[in-house]
Amino acid sequence: MGAKPQLIVKGRKFEQVLEGARTVFLRDGFERASVDDIARESGVSKATLYAYFPDKRLIFMEIALAECRRQADEAQALVDDTAPVADVLRLAAEKITGFMMTDFGQKIYRIAVAESENFPALAHEFYHSGPGLIRDRIAHYLRCAVDRGELTIDDIPLAADQFAQLCKADLHDRLVFGTAPCCTPRDAARVIDGAVAMFMARYDRKG
Repeated sequence: MGAKPQLIVKGRKFEQVLEGARTVFLRDGFERASVDDIARESGVSKATLYAYFPDKRLIFMEIALAECRRQADEAQALVDDTAPVADVLRLAAEKITGFMMTDFGQKIYRIAVAESENFPALAHEFYHSGPGLIRDRIAHYLRCAVDRGELTIDDIPLAADQFAQLCKADLHDRLVFGTAPCCTPRDAARVIDGAVAMFMARYDRKG
């Protein structure tokens, strides 16, 4: 049985610590980032840092979850439920691939997977604040499009999963395994075009 995640205590300098830690993680990576560097960048003592986050992994995961929620909120704010389906799907695909291709996005994924056995609850939370949240919001839009008669979908959750996976085609594996060169804006555009075209070919009511 995996260890239970430790509770995070929020206080007056909580956001200050998160901002400093984010800077250090992006600059040095997870393994090289030290508690001393995070405390120094945050402008707090190590005692204050440990009062909020007893474990460095907890700091990283809190930043990861906040970033996932921010990305999802930004994407949703840009979505017009009355816009053409292909346009909305393209926007969603650009957000998914864009975040996946960032250095920070790749680090989040690797840490969540690496810590999933020892801290399953943290991995669970990451899924529901990241991939699971994206899936739910895509499914909500697809349901609206079905209700408007623009798409024909029998299993909306499955369709949402299919679209999210189409957006990762080729790119995800190349990023995870560090193949070079990877991945250019042209690579991303190719995957996005293919994801939207294949999804519309399958579910567009006009198709």
